[in-house]
Amino acid sequence: MKIAVGSDHAGFELKNVVAEDLRRAGHEVVDVGTYSTDSVDYPDFAEAVASALLDGRAERGVLICGSGIGASVAANKIKGIRAGIAHDTYSAHQGVEHDDMNVLVLGSRITGIEVARELVSTYVKARFSNGDRHVRRLIKVKEIEAKYTGSQGA
Repeated sequence: MKIAVGSDHAGFELKNVVAEDLRRAGHEVVDVGTYSTDSVDYPDFAEAVASALLDGRAERGVLICGSGIGASVAANKIKGIRAGIAHDTYSAHQGVEHDDMNVLVLGSRITGIEVARELVSTYVKARFSNGDRHVRRLIKVKEIEAKYTGSQGA
């Protein structure tokens, strides 16, 4: 699977760990930055991860900032992106299986490295269920997105 990874300065070190784990697991990693611990703005990297998904360079994304909140808010402003923060493995797989989450968001200052590794592994193994109720709900999410952005989401 092609997976875009991105972070702000707070998530830089965790992003590198996640990216290396994904490569070792056989995934193609699209690293959209940041590339140091110099202070940067998380919305830029939320947009970069989202752009990689929307233009087909990646199938899923992992986005990391200090708390996960800012990056999640920014990513969810982008049509076609369904970003969710996970602190537990159930949320990491259920977000994909039920909600077709395409960006996993982590908070590097609140999620330890080993937990983050488990979350990412669980997330990339999960698949959308295509169950009737989940499809129905996803359609409603896309209708809300279209209503407020003026176009249908991906």
